[in-house]
Amino acid sequence: MDLKLEMIVLPVSDIDRAKDFYDRLGFRLDVDYTASDDFRVVHFTPPGSECSIIFGEGMTPIAPGSFQGLYLIVSDIDEARADLVGRGIDVSEIFHDEGGLLHHGHQGGGCVHEGEGQQRKAGLHPERASYGSYLTFSDPDGNGWVLQEVSQRLPGR
Repeated sequence: MDLKLEMIVLPVSDIDRAKDFYDRLGFRLDVDYTASDDFRVVHFTPPGSECSIIFGEGMTPIAPGSFQGLYLIVSDIDEARADLVGRGIDVSEIFHDEGGLLHHGHQGGGCVHEGEGQQRKAGLHPERASYGSYLTFSDPDGNGWVLQEVSQRLPGR
């Protein structure tokens, strides 16, 4: 049986501000539906993704900005960064993890767990290894996104 992740409910405080942000980000608007004063749903899909995000009124009790480490995969992180900057998105510089893969928290360079060889380093992964280079940004509420460069998938993917 296939189980496919289809949608992530994002907690936001201002629906129209979030809608403007994700539109500017280049996500496709799929639905903006209001059923009543206390129920509105806005549904966006990142380009090339089969998984979408949804937010709105009456969607979730989770505090706005609570989500961190939402990953978007790109094949060329330099190109992706230039595109986001061109869209007016405030993104981090590209970084890599000293140990080769990011094993810990992503926001602001802080680490949830930092062991030996786990440290955020400026710039692309030295060998430009697949899964090795990152950048981060947040939506207006502080929900944190990570772009990860993947040029070659691991076996079985």
